[in-house]
Amino acid sequence: MPPPPPPPDAPRAPRRVDPVPGTPFAVVHLDVPAVTSGLAVGSLIAGVVSILVSFLVICFGVGGARLGGAWAAGAFTVPGALAGAAAIVAGLLARRQIRRAAPPPAVRFTGRGLATAGISCGGVGLVLSLLGLGLALLVQLA
Repeated sequence: MPPPPPPPDAPRAPRRVDPVPGTPFAVVHLDVPAVTSGLAVGSLIAGVVSILVSFLVICFGVGGARLGGAWAAGAFTVPGALAGAAAIVAGLLARRQIRRAAPPPAVRFTGRGLATAGISCGGVGLVLSLLGLGLALLVQLA
């Protein structure tokens, strides 16, 4: 038995109706629903990637000391630090985009928590990448 069809979307009630004088027509203003900020989502994704790459930096730095782990850790530090910095920048831009007041017909953005989490994860990933590189260099020299 096939699944039932999805319910039809309920028509949205107009926010305001302005009649056009001298005609039978009117201008209908609909309420635009809020949209999750793409910058906030991207910031969170980049922050999580930065943390994951920083764990690679730490693993290569500590585990591969005899096999030139500092070189591998250094190679993975670059994308980890770039992803962390990108997460911080995108999160700050997303927070500004969400905070900006828009007149009613414009699109409103949500996702302040996503942006804050992206900034936090990006900062943690950036710091862990740099600490992992420093640890790799210490292990390599010892």
